[in-house]
Amino acid sequence: MRWLITGGAGFIGSHLAEFLLQQGDEVYVIDDLSTGSARNVAAIRNNPAFHFIVDSITNVPVVTELVDLADRVVHLAAAVGVRLIVESPVRTIELNVHGTEVVLRAAAKKQKRVLIASTSEVYGKSQELPFREEQDLVLGPSTKGRWSYAASKLIDEFLALAYWKEKKLPTTVVRFFNTVGPRQTGRYGMVVPTFVRQALAGQPLSVFGSGDQTRCFCHVQDVVRAIYDLCRSDATVGEVFNVGSQQEISIGNLAKRVCELVGSGSSTQKVSYDEAYEQGFEDMMRRVPDIGKVQRGISWSPKRELDDILRDVIAYERST
Repeated sequence: MRWLITGGAGFIGSHLAEFLLQQGDEVYVIDDLSTGSARNVAAIRNNPAFHFIVDSITNVPVVTELVDLADRVVHLAAAVGVRLIVESPVRTIELNVHGTEVVLRAAAKKQKRVLIASTSEVYGKSQELPFREEQDLVLGPSTKGRWSYAASKLIDEFLALAYWKEKKLPTTVVRFFNTVGPRQTGRYGMVVPTFVRQALAGQPLSVFGSGDQTRCFCHVQDVVRAIYDLCRSDATVGEVFNVGSQQEISIGNLAKRVCELVGSGSSTQKVSYDEAYEQGFEDMMRRVPDIGKVQRGISWSPKRELDDILRDVIAYERST
């Protein structure tokens, strides 16, 4: 089978490319390297079944040609990370919405199977936990730039499902919840690699806000399995799925656990959201997925615990 991964030199995309090659499939990757890195795919560059195109997903002729070659399309290319989103809202909205439009239009010409990556951010400030795919979504005001990412990804979801409804393009939407693992950069606000690097350097760990906010972290290898099985199942077409762990931990306790596993005596340092991002920044206190739908659909659930994830990230950061 031939796969096209947009954003395939990024964190999740590079792990997915490796997994697909291990299955004996052929992989095409397009990435403009704005947030991805050629280093992420260095180990597979010489594989004859791997094809790496450095270009933007807004390049319509190139994307159209690559989609024509593929049997499955996994659309991961997007602006990622809270810091990047706050600092570059125009790029966030334009890339997320227009890029998805380009991919879906190209896929619709040949009825190619497409998986669209979305995010738990679309649940916004909802207090209805755990988050279910069918529940109402509660976003903050448009004057808060923090919500531009959620809104743009929600448009992506509507667009993908509209292509299925109107044009019968087989699409599936996946909402990822805090995917973590080796090769993830902390450059744009990802908390686990940031904490690990600070602990290894003996620096204070920067805990934004009160530290009482909780998250659920899922290993990238578990996420890759979900993507693969969702793309191969006809029963997932036209549906939205949460993919993530249900093992909840506060950010304050996460910082302490990282220090314990690293063997670091680093302290924690509280940083206000206004100082970290922008004045009036709003965050969700809890973010927990209901994964019953994906469990029923493809019999998927995460295999790795939080400590397994942290140990993998620590080992990777030490090696690099």
